Amino acid sequence: MTNAPPQGMAVQEELSRDLNLFHITMMGLGMMIGAGVFVGIGLCMGSVGPGGLIVTFALNGLIALFSAMSFAELASAIPRAGGAYNFARIGFGRSASFIAGWMEWLAASAAGGFYAIVLSQYTLAFFYGLGWMDWVPVNQLIAQRIFGVGAALLFVYINFRGSSETGKIGALFTVGQMLFVVGIAITGIVVFFFDPGRIENFEPFLGDASWLNLLGSMGIIYVAFEGFEVIAQAGDETINPKKNIPKAILYSVFFVTITYVAVAFATIVAIRPDAEILGGQSVWSWISSQGQDGAEGFGAAVNQLMPGWGKLLVTLAVIFSATSALNATIYSATRTSFALGRDRMLPAWFAKIHKTRKTPYIALLATASLVVAVALTLNPKDGAATASIMFLMLFFVVNLCVIRIRRRMGDELEYGYLMPLFPLFPILAIILQALLAGGIFHESITAWIIAGVWIPLGALIYYFYSRKRAVTTEDEIHVFHEERVEPATPGQYRVMVAVANPHSALQLVQTTYRICGAKDANVELVHMVPVPSQVPLHDAEKYMFGGREAILETMLRLGPLYPISSTLRYCRNAARGIVSAVAEKRANLLILGWHGRHRAGRKQFTLGSTVDPILERSPCDVVMLKNCGGNPKFKRVLVPISGGPNSALALEIASILADPDGGQVTAFTCVTRDRSFDLTEFVDLHAEKRGLDREKIQCKTISAENVEKAILAASKEFDLLVIGTTLKGRLRQMTHVPVPESIARQCEIPLAMVRASAGLRGWLRRYI
Repeated sequence: MTNAPPQGMAVQEELSRDLNLFHITMMGLGMMIGAGVFVGIGLCMGSVGPGGLIVTFALNGLIALFSAMSFAELASAIPRAGGAYNFARIGFGRSASFIAGWMEWLAASAAGGFYAIVLSQYTLAFFYGLGWMDWVPVNQLIAQRIFGVGAALLFVYINFRGSSETGKIGALFTVGQMLFVVGIAITGIVVFFFDPGRIENFEPFLGDASWLNLLGSMGIIYVAFEGFEVIAQAGDETINPKKNIPKAILYSVFFVTITYVAVAFATIVAIRPDAEILGGQSVWSWISSQGQDGAEGFGAAVNQLMPGWGKLLVTLAVIFSATSALNATIYSATRTSFALGRDRMLPAWFAKIHKTRKTPYIALLATASLVVAVALTLNPKDGAATASIMFLMLFFVVNLCVIRIRRRMGDELEYGYLMPLFPLFPILAIILQALLAGGIFHESITAWIIAGVWIPLGALIYYFYSRKRAVTTEDEIHVFHEERVEPATPGQYRVMVAVANPHSALQLVQTTYRICGAKDANVELVHMVPVPSQVPLHDAEKYMFGGREAILETMLRLGPLYPISSTLRYCRNAARGIVSAVAEKRANLLILGWHGRHRAGRKQFTLGSTVDPILERSPCDVVMLKNCGGNPKFKRVLVPISGGPNSALALEIASILADPDGGQVTAFTCVTRDRSFDLTEFVDLHAEKRGLDREKIQCKTISAENVEKAILAASKEFDLLVIGTTLKGRLRQMTHVPVPESIARQCEIPLAMVRASAGLRGWLRRYI
């Protein structure tokens, strides 16, 4: 099978770069401190009580911070429009990235529709109260829907004007909302200071709530913490994005959490416990009973906190908050659909840029249709829940991406921010957000129904449209040529051989021949084409000749004996390309050569820029060969044994490579004052497990203080040294040379270094 070379990279449409740290921070805050928090206070207080409301905001802020760190790290390394869509494209490939972008588009659009309706509800309620809307010929509910659609279209136009206009207007509204919100919080704290008896309003702390109620409350309000996602969308339009985007993401989450807790506290202490308006109810019960589903509870409480003008203040705060959030969500959703069009996951016209405004106007119109649809059909609670469930699923993908990309591409990307204690926070975020998603089901089945329709619809669009049309990006692995030979029997052992050039390929033939004979294996040859980054991929043909020749030479030697498949690929990083091929082809063993040199000027004590990450990340067993060319007969093979799976694999490989005609394997271990080891017991156990000829293996134990020197001295009497690697952390490698690696560098006889991959570690390498 032959794949035609890609016709080029993704079409690069340029957006204007006008946003600074202040603009994007305000954009994130504007999306978070939206009207959702005000509506959410009333909606959720009745379910979780006054203390539960405080806990809801505090825990949500902590969970949001975990995901925000993932977004900050990835956005600093991949600062492009598209946000989570781009991260998934690089981390998991085209299908996962399309679903991520598809979810991100609906999530931001649903949030936009929700904010449009909340803006309409509060504004018109205030106008009806003043008698300004008596002339309207429709009822209040219909008027709210019409006004909400009008507000959404207004901000569609503002986004059309350009990112500079979007950022400036968004920052203006955000500053206004912050003044109102912080003013309310400070007023509540001051009132409590002079009247500490209002602490009674927190009794009972959780009301009648269960933990399921608390999870549901957190899920509904989580929409108010998702604004940092919009900051990650602004990579193409931000000045110095590698530094400014991570700062803006983390600053916004920290500030908004403190603000929410303070506002919730002010709402609860706003009313005296003995106020006549309560009619015998608790303060929190009264707040949750105001308006439909408690939607006006926050406004009613603040009106008691600031008699006379509190209602006006709340209305202004909601107007400023909803407009800034609406502005930011439309911006975010538009950039996501633009990125899908740019990479031809959606039709190309989604990526069209207006000639004068430099904005993706077609993507903006498509986003406007989704926002309007949500504003016309969903109530505020279901709108918030729909946005939350889609964002939670999206953040699940992003937290997986940050782990996978750091592990697979950490040495390729230039990070502006790296989270501490990696990967603790992404794992915690995945677990906790899964709980929140389950809690939403308790509060809004409608949101889960919408998600259950939207995601499968996206999968169908990808399968029937996107996968055949998506263009290649520079971070992807490109298959230039591939020939497949299916195994004779299902589940047959698979050996992959990484060949670099004809000379190295011939050196690997004899070793591959012996291992394949022992394992009755299929052979897969892989060559990573060294295309310089500045050369278009459609010119890659001129760089493929060496790889084709190497594969042909190997096939001529091994083809008559074993089924052989081959693939020529390009990846910006050869190690990542090889590891990816191993995982894709489900190889059981990878064989590669090593010339013994390492990257010049590198401070780490590593085997090399290609071999070292392969040994660390490969999801299968690995055999690395040094100076094993020609057609040697290894009569005497030395295997240093220290215990563990690497030593067991080394013993097996040594037995396979030893000359079948009289070859002998010596299992060798060093005993020191601090360590004793029963070598004979280890050899007996693993010889039986792996079906080795025990008579060919002899054991030798010596006492030595310097293990490295003892092994090197002993190796001089042998034809081949087979040694297992030692897994060391990166920090340890920077300060200490692992013994197997030091031996590999100094060894003067042929050497095979092996690394076993089994159990949970191997599974994680393959899938994460």
